[in-house]
Amino acid sequence: MKYDTIIFDLDGTLLNTLDDLCDSLNEILLQEGYMTRTLDEVRRFIGNGVRRLVELSLPDESSDDEISRITSLFQQQYKNNFENKTRPYDGIMELLSDLKKLNYKSAIVSNKFDSATKALAQHFFDGLIAVAIGETAQIRRKPAPDSVLEAVAELGSDIAKAVLVGDSETDIETAKNAGIPCIGVSWGFRGRRLLEKHGADYIIDSPGELIDLIRSIS
Repeated sequence: MKYDTIIFDLDGTLLNTLDDLCDSLNEILLQEGYMTRTLDEVRRFIGNGVRRLVELSLPDESSDDEISRITSLFQQQYKNNFENKTRPYDGIMELLSDLKKLNYKSAIVSNKFDSATKALAQHFFDGLIAVAIGETAQIRRKPAPDSVLEAVAELGSDIAKAVLVGDSETDIETAKNAGIPCIGVSWGFRGRRLLEKHGADYIIDSPGELIDLIRSIS
């Protein structure tokens, strides 16, 4: 088969993490005397790493030091609360099980900090996804292709056999930078219209469509 390696985004693609992210963020904002953010605002702010989420949530005049301080507090809060409301989207567990049975290689790449990415992957997808990579000092966050290239290497695969599955414009740009197709998912944080606008190569509306699509383009 032409494509045997499936690289998944995490938030908005495999897991609906929005409520836990919003709750953790607002707990810190409230604690530190800032205005809290709505679920829709947090949905729009997600996708470019935790620091960017915090930066967009704070007042425009916030200093770099203050953004870093709040980011650190948020990371700790989120580590303790990422399992409260987060759940796989309907059909995801069945999809991952089928991919494993069919001998596809799967990995997660996320702009979430690396420890949280790995913890979520292990908690929800242990035995189904072999590799999970988040942002570190050594791996630039998406849309840089670093995490995709590292995932492919850790899987012992070939970049020419990989596709990226994600829900955002960041994922589309990441796939382009890595030189691989992007399959957009309409159930995530951005929706079909944005995926079409930013040029996703393919778009699916449910996890059950993925394997047939990969077979059709292989």
